[in-house]
Amino acid sequence: MRHTTLEYLTTTKIGEKGQLTVPKQFREDLRLGTGAPFAVLRLGDGLILLPEQQRFNQLCAEIAGALAREGIRAEAVLETLPEARERVFARHYRARRYKRSKPATKADRKRDRGK
Repeated sequence: MRHTTLEYLTTTKIGEKGQLTVPKQFREDLRLGTGAPFAVLRLGDGLILLPEQQRFNQLCAEIAGALAREGIRAEAVLETLPEARERVFARHYRARRYKRSKPATKADRKRDRGK
């Protein structure tokens, strides 16, 4: 269950190397370990620290909602994956397969990206 209430936990300080200490209660509540990735968002004069797992879950929920609003089933999306995978593979690796003997030029990389 996600908590949507705003809760003041404590005040912290920026250390000599620009590091912040995340309050222990917050780390424990969200099960955040050492090295846990965070997105840092700027909102006016403030910063929002958002654990990446939470951000990923939010993105998944938004995508699922958008697909549901359009009436697209998960199975229909999954059926498109082999074709999409093939297009990505061809775009990124097909041209390079024939050019191993010489380094790619800026024009080659631009063409490979479809531009």
